[in-house]
Order: sequence, then C-alpha cells, then structure tokens
Amino acid sequence: MEHSPPPFFKRGPAPLVRLFFFASLSLALLVIDARFRYAEGLRTWLALAAYPLQRAATAPVELVGSVGSFFSTQAQLVAENERLRSKALAYSHDAQRYEALEAEAAQLRRLIGAVERLEVRPIPAEVLYSSRDPYSHRLFIDRGATHAVRPGSPVTDETGVVGQVTRVHPLLSEVTLVTDRDQAIPVQVVRNGLRAIAFGGGASGMLELRFMSANADIQGNDRLVTSGVDGTYPPGLPVATVVRIERDAENAFARVVCRPAAGVDRGRFVLVLSDATARTPRPEEAQAAKDKTRRGRLKDKDGSVR
Repeated sequence: MEHSPPPFFKRGPAPLVRLFFFASLSLALLVIDARFRYAEGLRTWLALAAYPLQRAATAPVELVGSVGSFFSTQAQLVAENERLRSKALAYSHDAQRYEALEAEAAQLRRLIGAVERLEVRPIPAEVLYSSRDPYSHRLFIDRGATHAVRPGSPVTDETGVVGQVTRVHPLLSEVTLVTDRDQAIPVQVVRNGLRAIAFGGGASGMLELRFMSANADIQGNDRLVTSGVDGTYPPGLPVATVVRIERDAENAFARVVCRPAAGVDRGRFVLVLSDATARTPRPEEAQAAKDKTRRGRLKDKDGSVR
C-alpha cells in the first residue's frame, strides 16, 4: 500500500518554478509601469499607506535632534541670537533696497507695456530623507498634493536653487536635485548676461555648462542665476559659481564646471515655489488647442450635414 503525506505537509510547486513565476511577474509589472503608467495610482496609494511608517522611522532622529537642541548652552544661544540680529539688520537694509528696485522695475514694465511677472507663492517644507539609489540625486519632502504642491515646481533654500519637484504624492513629494544627471536648468551669467544650460554632474556633486563655445566670455568665480526663459524657474535665483574652465584647441566647446550655490547635500528645510496665477500657454500648446477646436467644429459640421 502506497503511503502519501497528509495534505497539510504538501509543498506545492517546486522552488525553481516559483522563482520563474515571480521573476516573470516582476518583469511584466516593470514593463507595464514603464510604458503605460498603469501602476501610478497604485504607487500613490502605497506611498500614502507607507507615510506613517516613514514618519515613525524618522521619529528617533527627530527626537535626538530635539534633545540635543534642548541641552544647548546659554552662551551658544546668546551668541547665535547676536549673530542673527546683525544678519537681520543687514537683510532689512537689503530688503528696503529690493522693494525700491522692484517698484521701479514694475513702473518701467508698465511704461513699456510688458507682461507682469507671475506671482510666486513659497511653500515651506522639511526634508524627510534622501533617495537610497546611488545613481540618482533625489530627496523627499513632507509636502504633497494636499498642500498645493505641483509637479515641476522649483525648490530652493536660503542660498539658491535646490532642484525641482518631479513626483507628487498626497502627503509627500519627490524632489530631483540640480546635480542629478537627468536635470537641466537654463542659467545666465550675472556679469555679462550670457545664457547657457547647466546640467547635473552626477556623482561629482557639481554642475556643467555644456555646448559652450571655446571663446565664450565666461570666467572663474562667475555667478550663475536662473534666466527664466524656460517658464519654470523664476529669473534671478542663484544656481552656481564657476570653479573650473577647460578649453582645448582641438574641441569647439569648452568644459565649464560649477559648484552649486544651494545646499543640495545638507539642510533640513526648503521652499517650494508655486505660481499663484495661470501661465500664458506656450505657442505649441496654443496651436494644439486651436487644432483641437477646429477638428471639433468640423466634426460637428459633418454631423449636422448628415
């Protein structure tokens, strides 16, 4: 009589079959998500469900920081207050000059009939953690769609541009830093107004000005600010400082290496810049809207004829 194990001890499919099944399922999900974005909604809900766990994981670090701040000595606090007071006085003077220049610029724009600049509303946010991927420079902040954060919004700190919001979840957002290889930002040299495109340098933590002609008027220590020609970053935000220029007689382009002005690898608080007004549509967007309206009218006309 043949003995068979009880159903409780049956092992099911072989381990190799299980491995092949789950590997095929993972590959299929990756392809579907990359081409059709079907998993975007699922990712949003998973991020929302994992948010309490993320906050719980960062709670010990926040607690240690709070305890360290609590036990700061009185002398350090007094010195810090004095330094901040002197800095506030200097900033107040600069703010008064800025307000006067801004009023003058607004008057000049009205005189020449130029379009008024879009109003920018800053949203303060705290950095939760950085991405674990060593090949991408990204971080996550504690502001999301419920706080009016939108994809594409610029992110800055007190010294300059940090990056750009690339993915928004309900309670948090993903920010791609300016040093990421897939990030590019239009810049302008403060000294002479020369425009260029700054690309992220990746692991080096620097920025590069590519496709600059070898005889371009750019020097060491030149300050770069946003030009505003892309319609995403407001003009005049500090971006980087030129630290090295490599010119080769055999190449038509120079290699310009820049150091980011913002603390892309440090700091806990940032500002998300959100436009309070609607943007003027780009020419290609306006043309696409006109073509769509024209097709709708032709379809209605064909239906009425029938």
